[in-house]
Amino acid sequence: MPESARGAVFLDRDGTLCEDPGYLHEPELVRLLPGVADGLQRLAAAGWPLVVVSNQSGIARGLYQAGAFHAVNRRLEDLARVHLAGAYHCPHHPDFTGACECRKPAPKLFRQAALDLGLDLARSWFVGNRIDDVLPARTFGGRGVLVRSPGHPRDAEEAERQGFQIADDFARVSSLVLAQVP
Repeated sequence: MPESARGAVFLDRDGTLCEDPGYLHEPELVRLLPGVADGLQRLAAAGWPLVVVSNQSGIARGLYQAGAFHAVNRRLEDLARVHLAGAYHCPHHPDFTGACECRKPAPKLFRQAALDLGLDLARSWFVGNRIDDVLPARTFGGRGVLVRSPGHPRDAEEAERQGFQIADDFARVSSLVLAQVP
């Protein structure tokens, strides 16, 4: 990676940026969580590339196609009034498609994003509401922040046990990242 490569903010989508109704694939159902639009706008204005990386097992289950993932991302961009530098997804689930190298916390999608977008993973932030969303920070030497989610209290406990930062909302996430240089 060239020395000029900058970090990015890698974001889980469902449950982190928007409500997670389960297998979100209909753009009209996208509901941003509190503070997300403002936080994403602040990060983008500060020069942080925003990259969504999401496990999408609904594709493996046959519930929707990859195009629906991208349509939901476009709706998220419209609602938040930001541009995503990239959006990557794992369409697999071990129970349906077997093991793969792209399901978070596996490194494949992050490495692909770094290659595609000229990013330095060690300077990046890894943000999500599940432990698998933040574990890539350990793999790449970046920083991880877990956003508390009422549906996943054990993930917050595990993240805290492993020394990751915990945020109660996305406003706190953006403040933590903005204290750093992209």
